[in-house]
Amino acid sequence: MRANFFKLPAVMLFSLALFGCATNGDPRDPLEPLNRGIYKFNDTVDKAVLKPVATGYKEVMPDPVRTAVGNFFSNLDDVLVLLNDLLQFKFDQAASDFSRLVWNTSVGIAGLFDVATPMDLPKHNEDFGQTLGYWGINNGPYLVLPFFGPSSFRDAVGTAVDFQIDPVVQHTPVPERNSAFAIHTVDTRARLLDTEEILDEAALDRYVFLRDAYLQRRRGLVYDGNPPREKFED
Repeated sequence: MRANFFKLPAVMLFSLALFGCATNGDPRDPLEPLNRGIYKFNDTVDKAVLKPVATGYKEVMPDPVRTAVGNFFSNLDDVLVLLNDLLQFKFDQAASDFSRLVWNTSVGIAGLFDVATPMDLPKHNEDFGQTLGYWGINNGPYLVLPFFGPSSFRDAVGTAVDFQIDPVVQHTPVPERNSAFAIHTVDTRARLLDTEEILDEAALDRYVFLRDAYLQRRRGLVYDGNPPREKFED
């Protein structure tokens, strides 16, 4: 069952390419009608299940506990960050992230406490989608993946690769792994509750707002905050 799960991104890419229909004119989003349908599905699931659970979690869990949970999963993520540092030949950053991982795992008690950031070892954001972008692979069409949300052809492949080396995915027994997934998902959603209120006030079209924000953020991450000017800006 696990093997089939990891084949999903590839199946999604094929299905989206096969069944995508007419675009609204934005070249970044040729599959917009299909993407909007998946976006509505995700939004329905979120409102019915995930958001209420996340709201209850935020109300019940004390702030120190939620901070510790976030720190724990952030520390696990640093394993992926370190590997992608190396794949991008960012050796200075890799040294910093390795030190961060060691300090938070040991002194920070398995990452529950972030002792590295005050030591001038900041959290970085690297994944295999960014690694592909670093080596010149373009985004490809924008995608909205069921349950996963905003993505692109390149980032969907990156997500599939990251899943293969994610410490949580590799953890056994399976019930513990699934519980960790559930806790991480709820905690992440709870952290977005305040941002969602701003989004509701600012966005006339949530789909377009999220798409543009996602693509802009990913471009900034690939170029480490200093992207080249796009052609339409000239």
